[in-house]
Amino acid sequence: MKVWIDITNSPHVLVFRPLIRILRERGAEVDVTAREYAQTLELLALHEIETTVVGRHGGASALGKARAMGERLSALHRFARGRGYDIALAHGSYDLTLTARRLGIPSATTFDYEFAWLQHQLGCRAATRVVVPDAIPPERLERYGVRGQKLGRYPGLKEDYYLSDLEPDPSVLDELGVDRSRVVVVLRPPPDVSLYHRHANPLFPETLRALGRREDVHAVVLPRIAGQRDFVRSLDLPSVIVPDHAVDAQSLIAFADLVVSAGGTMNREAVSLGVPVYTVFGGRLGAVDEQLVREGRLRPLTDPTAIELRKRDERTGFERARRDPTELLDLLLSGLD
Repeated sequence: MKVWIDITNSPHVLVFRPLIRILRERGAEVDVTAREYAQTLELLALHEIETTVVGRHGGASALGKARAMGERLSALHRFARGRGYDIALAHGSYDLTLTARRLGIPSATTFDYEFAWLQHQLGCRAATRVVVPDAIPPERLERYGVRGQKLGRYPGLKEDYYLSDLEPDPSVLDELGVDRSRVVVVLRPPPDVSLYHRHANPLFPETLRALGRREDVHAVVLPRIAGQRDFVRSLDLPSVIVPDHAVDAQSLIAFADLVVSAGGTMNREAVSLGVPVYTVFGGRLGAVDEQLVREGRLRPLTDPTAIELRKRDERTGFERARRDPTELLDLLLSGLD
């Protein structure tokens, strides 16, 4: 079997890492393409996943995104044509599903945030198979043409699957110069260039300033893009660390006392690893996060002074969740014969 996987954002590297390994153990030939965006290429290199780089992100404007999309679709078509792929897999990459549809390649895509309207209108309609967490009501996906046998649903979080084999490496704390005697907080800025997150989110910088001035806190900020790194450093906060490059964020989260994120994936990684987490996401919460909030495993934050800062022990976290990534892979592959 010959498989094509396209990766367009940093978190997708982690999703596909175990799936690529399983496919190759089964004897499949796997090719990976990736878009230059955020820390995607750095993470692929970190996890030793050989990649063909095709295209880059179009920036914050709708016009820039449209131009970059057109150029990348053409480039992907040239890349994939004649290679004899049996199936194509993506995590929200409508570039892949559109190209696969044009070339007659069965494709499966997965995602866990249902309100990225344009992305799903394009990607889901072109895909052969769409796989999502069972927390997302099927009726929310019907607007994207997903119904019946096209839809596959899995229990838990995608993070439960790709973090199942994680054995956290404590050296990440030493490499970053983290003082373990303080309350260790990991922060993730908002996805500023995402179409579904247009409005500025003042809560994140307020939270960052509040934590970055405390002597009992050591805060590690993991920026998405260089502009965010420069902004955080310009604040000159004495208790803040900003890495120069991509790091083993999952190990960092596992050893943290607390996570505060304005995105989605890092929130759910903390939940999956049993670490207390606050969300300052400025967009509409998806069904997965709605469920986590109801269960008390994800706490919305509206006031930085309300954060409970203390060293973590067995009373301040949750049980770690582990699920077999083979089950997620088989669900993606089902129906692609």
